Amino acid sequence: MTAEIATQHGNTYGPYRAPANPMRESTGTIHDEGDARRLGFRGGLVAGSIHMEQFAPLLVHAFGEEWLERGTISLYFLTPTVHGEQVRAVLGVPQGPDPQVEAWMETQAGTRICEGTVSLGTPAAPSALHVRELDRHGRGEPRILADAQPGDEFPVVDTSVPQALIDERLAVITEPMPWYNDAARWGGTVPTTVNQVNALIAPQTAYLRNMRAGAIGLYGAIELRNVHGPVLADTAYRAGGTVLHVGETPKTEYIWFDTWADDTAGSRIAEMRMMLRFMKASSPLYGEDDATSG
Repeated sequence: MTAEIATQHGNTYGPYRAPANPMRESTGTIHDEGDARRLGFRGGLVAGSIHMEQFAPLLVHAFGEEWLERGTISLYFLTPTVHGEQVRAVLGVPQGPDPQVEAWMETQAGTRICEGTVSLGTPAAPSALHVRELDRHGRGEPRILADAQPGDEFPVVDTSVPQALIDERLAVITEPMPWYNDAARWGGTVPTTVNQVNALIAPQTAYLRNMRAGAIGLYGAIELRNVHGPVLADTAYRAGGTVLHVGETPKTEYIWFDTWADDTAGSRIAEMRMMLRFMKASSPLYGEDDATSG
């Protein structure tokens, strides 16, 4: 992979890859071919957390393995992609202590599918999602998320990443990296971004369990921050979080939230900021007209 990374015109470019959507027949999700097409997409969508895996070699190339201990990737998703669509990751070239640079992913036609920042340590400037105006659309009158309020605390739950789930990702991942199955560096293997997102979303899942009314969701933005990382496989963590904002657009309702994971000694290991969208047209709380208008 290192030989395929190129730095030119002030940016570092990874190779084009074709990420797989392993959930193409996962009914009731945005990744299912039939459900996604019924909601107006070209096909089942590749999860944003899968795209984040493609940044890993560039992050280690740019910042070193220290990025897994105290690095951040902060991305807002712009355009969905489908199974096998070619995309590449791009970073600026970091300089100086605690650097932060622009990052994005693009198709072969040059369309950006996500954009944001990546950094190491504690940069002087906030990350892309921490400077973003979260309430730009206002609350509106949500139905799916009617009971969700800014400031709500998620239940604190146990979470972990079994090595078996990392192994599942390794069967389809575009960028296999040594720390995913070699415990020598940190005394345990390191999850991919897909695995880490799934572990850090657990408190929000518990909070929304009786709220989403069957609506189909998709990731709108994700920031992963390694505080005293890395997260390790087969390790017990406690996780919680907070609702930041709830709002709606003509076709979706969305929720912004922060979550965190601490080890059993109470040390903060990782944090996540996410925006999760729910398609109005997928929910029985909306009729056909008011789920597609606007």
